[in-house]
Amino acid sequence: MSEALQFWRIDAPGQTLVLSSDGGIPGALYWGPALHPQTDLAALSHACEQEVTGGMIDRLPPLSLCPEASWSFEGQPGLVAYRDGKPLYPRFRLEVTDGEEFTCRDNDLGLSLTFLFEVVGQTISAKATLESDAEITLHHLAAPVLPGPQMGQEIVDFSGRWIGEFQVERAPWRAGIHKREARTGRSGHEHPPLAYFPEAGASNTQGTVFAMHYGWSGGHVMLAEELPSGRRQIQWGHACGTRTVGTRFDTAPLYLAVSQSGFNGCATAFQRLLRDHVVTWPKPETPRPVHYNCWEAVYFDHDMAVLSEIAERAAALGAERFVLDDGWFGRRDDDTSSLGDWEIDRRKWPDGLTPLINHVERLGMTFGLWVEPEMVNLDSDLARAHPDWILGPQDQIEGRQQRVLDLSRPEVRDHLFRKLSALLQENRIDYLKWDHNRLLPIADAAQTEGIYALLGDLRRTFPNVEIESCASGGGRIDAGILSLTQRVWLSDSNDALERLRIQHDAALLLPMSVTGSHVGPRVCHTSGRTIDVRMRAWIAAQRHMGFEMDPCELTDEEAEVLKRVASWWKDNRHWRMQADILRLDSADASVIAEQQLAMDGNRFVVFAGKARSAHQIMPRPLRLTGLDPQALYRIDLVNRDELHHLSRGNTAFKDGPLVLSGQILMQQGLILPWQFPETVWVIEGERQ
Repeated sequence: MSEALQFWRIDAPGQTLVLSSDGGIPGALYWGPALHPQTDLAALSHACEQEVTGGMIDRLPPLSLCPEASWSFEGQPGLVAYRDGKPLYPRFRLEVTDGEEFTCRDNDLGLSLTFLFEVVGQTISAKATLESDAEITLHHLAAPVLPGPQMGQEIVDFSGRWIGEFQVERAPWRAGIHKREARTGRSGHEHPPLAYFPEAGASNTQGTVFAMHYGWSGGHVMLAEELPSGRRQIQWGHACGTRTVGTRFDTAPLYLAVSQSGFNGCATAFQRLLRDHVVTWPKPETPRPVHYNCWEAVYFDHDMAVLSEIAERAAALGAERFVLDDGWFGRRDDDTSSLGDWEIDRRKWPDGLTPLINHVERLGMTFGLWVEPEMVNLDSDLARAHPDWILGPQDQIEGRQQRVLDLSRPEVRDHLFRKLSALLQENRIDYLKWDHNRLLPIADAAQTEGIYALLGDLRRTFPNVEIESCASGGGRIDAGILSLTQRVWLSDSNDALERLRIQHDAALLLPMSVTGSHVGPRVCHTSGRTIDVRMRAWIAAQRHMGFEMDPCELTDEEAEVLKRVASWWKDNRHWRMQADILRLDSADASVIAEQQLAMDGNRFVVFAGKARSAHQIMPRPLRLTGLDPQALYRIDLVNRDELHHLSRGNTAFKDGPLVLSGQILMQQGLILPWQFPETVWVIEGERQ
């Protein structure tokens, strides 16, 4: 006999989650735009009742937060576990709840399942914990399972590769399972743990959109399933079969966002989540510094005289932090040796790093250092001394001439902590570029738990040291790693044209303050493309700006461009680091544009990049978004000096600032001057 229905509601800005239970595991009765505070939940439940006629099903039980196979559930269950080689088919009953934490129990099997919901910024965080009285083998545990939107037509998720991160993929909802599973031991270039579920007609700026982000840095799985009955469920969890035998298992937090203002509403909820609630800033009162990284200038060829001159030129361009990249340790002359030997190479640095650090600081910059602690070369003292510390089989296929240390072992983490602590104690280092350049040989959740533990120990011991998460570029980007770091290296591509697209799509998750972007060499080292310094500078200025080239290659004109753009970036970073990144709907498919809107809404900057030649002759208007339709805004071209002589029209924007209403800017839009491809217009706006 079913018990009387109970209801609970969880409200976050812009969204409401309503749970109900008749004594078993609660289910999501409603997940969507915020409900009126006085909504009658019993009436809502009655309105949501479903009818089944004919077929093989007599009754549809509620879609629970963890669908149970024991209830003849026709889809993917939320829990797959074994004890003594036999599958478990629990039937949980709700025991206790305070409206945010729900504990369910199967006394016969000795299992407890707890769901925890928290409002974090504009998102709802949902997490599940499974506990067993005796050891079990866990194959799959879903974070709280939610219904897929019935009005949704698409599943929008992401693929990617090295130097091609955050590629948007669109698949229709259809009968069966849409599955993404990352089994590389990282959140991954290939399957970032992020998905959007738009209703029909949604765009960047309008329509109803649902979104989810699974905050875990190891392998994960997402299932978006349309059941035979027509109902839809969405599951997230760790990659299947990646956990050891145990008695307690936690999912990562699953962050939920709902928007009625298009993709941008969910994107800004995630941006604010990471910036304001997940990242711990070592020096929040200090402005984000302009970087210089020496990798694409010298690679492994370290020489004090050369690097000193580079530092001087970088400081003159406006750099405020100098990062010494790979090649400073062991006998590291290429990528075949010395990973694991975190001792300064006295051949290159006979007096240690102190002379370079002193020189950098005299120039007004702080000092950062590249490390890759999770990795080891077989040609290293560490691998020769501790071959048993290497993860995976001895005859594994290598990646980038290296292997992975087993961070599930406390002695490995202790060793790395001692080595890194010595570096940080003996040298004035305020920044670590923490790299991760190969995939795991086996998918193993314990490896991710190990890196979390190591980073946590370092953060507690050296709270003022900032850490960047780099994994061959954007191979490890998620809320889990950003809870322990402060910056991500979005892509190893410094090609400004490719970066324009990557940064645009990554803004569906990432705020500006954590997203590194550098001005690369004149000839890009990953694409071979030559792009004008103006576009390279402005694309880097879209995010956390830096330089990564040999500044000795710059002409006087190129150096002046970089100085001017870096100065503009510094003048505006005080408000832009807290701004929302709003992707604009461009009527011209050749234009990729975004609007960065200040927290108070009083100022903005638009970057409109022309990626290729347009199909039409006349530039189409670009509509802005998020403005007060009744307010007046003064708008101006920041880079008017880049007008081309072939742009022969008399558009008003060429002559000076304009004052227009928010309504005109959002309805009619701006007509920007004609320009060649591989260029970008930068427009500032301020409320009058």
